[in-house]
Amino acid sequence: MWRKSSYSANTSNCVEVGRNTGIRDSKAPATHIAVAPGTWSAFLLSVKAGEFAPSGQTA
Repeated sequence: MWRKSSYSANTSNCVEVGRNTGIRDSKAPATHIAVAPGTWSAFLLSVKAGEFAPSGQTA
């Protein structure tokens, strides 16, 4: 099962996340990148902590 961010509205230009599967581009759904659950969790924690925010901005 794949899902996309609610911020994407109804556009097709988005990244989708699959449960226990990975991530994919909605324009190329036949391919995906496998991501281990622990790696994905660590990535999300980093995003929430603002580690990828542009300089001077916080998450």
